[in-house]
Amino acid sequence: MQFSNNRNFTRGFIILASFLIVVLILWNTYYLFQVFKYEERNKMEIWADSLEELNKAESNTDVEFLRRIMSKNTTIPTVWTDSEGNLKDISNVSEEIVKDSVRLQKYIEDIKRENNFIVMDLSPTEHQFVYYGNSFLLNQLKYFPIALILIIVLFGAVVFNFYRASKMATQNKLWAGMAKETAHQIGTPLSSLLGWIEIMKIDNVDETTVTEVEKDVSRLQTIADRFSKIGSEPVLEKLDIVAETEHSFEYLRSRTSSQVEFLFKAPTYPVYVMLNRELHSWTVENLVKNAVDAMKGKGSLKVILEDTGELIKIQVTDTGKGIAKNRFKKVFEPGFTTKKRGWGLGLSLTKRIVEEYHKGKIKVKESEIGVGTTMQASYHKA
Repeated sequence: MQFSNNRNFTRGFIILASFLIVVLILWNTYYLFQVFKYEERNKMEIWADSLEELNKAESNTDVEFLRRIMSKNTTIPTVWTDSEGNLKDISNVSEEIVKDSVRLQKYIEDIKRENNFIVMDLSPTEHQFVYYGNSFLLNQLKYFPIALILIIVLFGAVVFNFYRASKMATQNKLWAGMAKETAHQIGTPLSSLLGWIEIMKIDNVDETTVTEVEKDVSRLQTIADRFSKIGSEPVLEKLDIVAETEHSFEYLRSRTSSQVEFLFKAPTYPVYVMLNRELHSWTVENLVKNAVDAMKGKGSLKVILEDTGELIKIQVTDTGKGIAKNRFKKVFEPGFTTKKRGWGLGLSLTKRIVEEYHKGKIKVKESEIGVGTTMQASYHKA
């Protein structure tokens, strides 16, 4: 608890410190913007004063110094008009704008709104006006806070994703540990059940009953083996995928409603693939059970193995409710389910088993709403 409180305090402190730094940077940027704006205003006032003196100068007055002052303005766009609004001169404005009268008029209207104009008094009755816009540097500085905020948001998103990924990794380790502990706990009653089966044989209990119980105990052992392998790299063996798939299929068929019509079709010869027996059985089970659930326990289910040369494809087809095309990839995401019960992990685990452990591919081959779905898992032959 103390560790959690310390971690929360540290996280809160970092967030607060980051917020204060951002506020400080934004305030400093605003302050610099105002300083530059004030400096540019001073420059333009000196420029306007020079222009005013130049217009008042007599023929014998030395105006070289005034011209030099005026020539120093190379960055601030300037528009000079008379009291009637007629354009006298324009400087530091793009040639494309100057040549286009419509764009020029709009540009003049824009810079009139950017800054207060400067009045030049050429005589008691004659006044002219200087309008100026912000320089390129000032405009860049104006947009800097926006860029800064975007960078901070991006950085925050990266940190958030990292934190979420770290949290998910921790949760995955926890679930893997719980799965292994579950497998370990199942081991004790399984050993006891095996002993009871031997007693049943000695007591001459009906052989069919004993055989079915043995199958179920063997199934429990398989499930325990599956859970014990979660989080570990499974050992692959060169196995006949036809026989392995048929074995799982037959077990599921014998324990599924008689209202489901089963069909199994496969090559009549062995097809060898590098497999983990328990995990492949889990794949077949998940695909078949999903198909049965989609049909609500009534319909036709086909499991077809197709040898294409380099690949062996397992196709599971049902006559269920179907899947919308925009959900073809979504069905493999953890947590996705259309059932009222369940965690939506079946197809997610199946995808991981097929693609990560067996280096194969799984997809929704085809589906039509109200007609049915075909799932396809492909494996490379050994």
